[in-house]
Amino acid sequence: MDQTLIRNFSIIAHIDHGKSTLADRLMLFCGAIDERSFHNQMLDDMDLERERGITIKASAVRLKYKAKDGKEYLFNLIDTPGHVDFTYEVEKSLKACEGALLIVDATQGVESQTVANYYLAINNNLEILPVINKIDVASIDLDESVRKFSEILKFKESDIQKVSAKEGLNIDKLFEKIVEFIPAPYGDENKPLKALVFDMKYDVYKGIVVFIRVMDGKITVGTRIRMMHTGREFVVEDMGFYTPFDAKIKELGTGEVGYFTCNVRDPHEVRVGDTITDVQNPCDAPLEGYRQLKPLVFCGVYPVTADQYMDLREAIDKLRLSDPSFTYEPETSQSFGHGFRCGFLGLLHMEVVQERLEREYNLSLVLTTPNVAYRYETKSGEMMDIENPSELPSSGDVKSVEEPCLRVSVLTPVTSMDAVMELAKKKRGVYIKSEYVSDRMRVIYEIPLSEVIVDFNDLIKSATRGYGSIDYEFCGYKVAPITKLDILINDEMCDAFSCLVHKEHAYLKGSALCDKLKELIPAQLFEIRIQASCDGRIIASSRIKSMGKNVTAKCYGGDISRKRKLWEKQKEGKKKLKQIGRVEVPQEAFLAALKI
Repeated sequence: MDQTLIRNFSIIAHIDHGKSTLADRLMLFCGAIDERSFHNQMLDDMDLERERGITIKASAVRLKYKAKDGKEYLFNLIDTPGHVDFTYEVEKSLKACEGALLIVDATQGVESQTVANYYLAINNNLEILPVINKIDVASIDLDESVRKFSEILKFKESDIQKVSAKEGLNIDKLFEKIVEFIPAPYGDENKPLKALVFDMKYDVYKGIVVFIRVMDGKITVGTRIRMMHTGREFVVEDMGFYTPFDAKIKELGTGEVGYFTCNVRDPHEVRVGDTITDVQNPCDAPLEGYRQLKPLVFCGVYPVTADQYMDLREAIDKLRLSDPSFTYEPETSQSFGHGFRCGFLGLLHMEVVQERLEREYNLSLVLTTPNVAYRYETKSGEMMDIENPSELPSSGDVKSVEEPCLRVSVLTPVTSMDAVMELAKKKRGVYIKSEYVSDRMRVIYEIPLSEVIVDFNDLIKSATRGYGSIDYEFCGYKVAPITKLDILINDEMCDAFSCLVHKEHAYLKGSALCDKLKELIPAQLFEIRIQASCDGRIIASSRIKSMGKNVTAKCYGGDISRKRKLWEKQKEGKKKLKQIGRVEVPQEAFLAALKI
């Protein structure tokens, strides 16, 4: 394929600005799909994506377009997610491209993830083509939208494309602009093979499917390749690309995007960001690859029954192929036995991973209360990281505890400014600065991560009537009065509910947990005591009364001593039950604990 006729680009935007709809429209326009087989979110092939109406995985598709100059161009398009929890998917995709379409909703304007994605593309040295979507909406002032877009992100007004992905308006002009604006891929087809692994997935029949972008040289079926970081060697058995239907080919040249398989079944043998080269004619040095993201949220993942542990282990290995931002390591809990301590980029990311494990691999899972990664300084001056609350030593051995903080940027209408600042203050935020961005305000705070991950985004949406948006980045650790909160059920510690909290919030959180567990744990034949313990003392408690059983129901009249004897026997039985009885805690209790 002539390199000058190839265009590789991603579609990036804030949530709900129309990325997937535009990808559908581009495929429909150039004939990759027909009206009969078309449906919304064509590239979102997971049920979970269609149910939630969001993109979770980036998807690559190859399109052919005949331009007005008579030449036939090859477009490699990658549709990406918009949620901040899936930023790593966007970053992976941008490395395989020369350009990006930055989409903005004409009714919403530039939002926080628009700006974050803009800088991601700039850092990867991509040409950015600005596109205003949803111009078919009657209530918009299009000229004003164009002016704001060019003012905020310094685009030329002549470069801004105005389209409606839903109605198909100006899609032909957008195609011509892509040909003119986005550069052809660089690279030398005469050099040794050098290709970037930008994504992977597991197929039951083919094994591991590896998606690559060829930087130099070419790769063919039968080539013996080497993974430069792991050193493993394989023979390419099958190659292809998606149109969005599977199409087989024998060769991928410089600048092209596609996939190959080589009968690899072990997920540990390949990794995203690796460089592929030819064993016979290797390249000099590997590509830079991807930075390793640090997870922000941790929780324990356990199978409901112990015999599913090996199935869970295999499922997690396979899932991590397509999601390298998800980390895990084995751990053992007193309450649940063997499982894994997993790291995620946020609570939505955690929910998605849980649902994928349960749906795709038929597992029943229990997740513990999520927490963030703290670190503490011992009396001897040594700094230790801590991901599991049970790892924190007693207060006598700890000099100080540090919690992770985020630099949070909130874009809000001026009228909602006071509500946003009040909310940030309640979340222990430290004011940094505020500035005007066109007719809106950007407020920047430094807020502890533990205060942001659970419900901060929802509260911002409520406070700004849906017009506010947030973006955040990790900015380091700060010393804070952090303590460990334990939950005891009948004097037995349930480590699944253990968490690290700010001392000011320990009583409120402990009390709320006790009340919630009282509602959700079913009554047993013996009394259940639920207690919250902090710094060696009980700070809150609840009791669940024993289930009633009328042992004297069959006694009709007669001497009272017969009934007393039965009551005494029942009392002794309940004492014995209390000593040996185990309390079954339902999964809803763990889910409810996340929301407290």
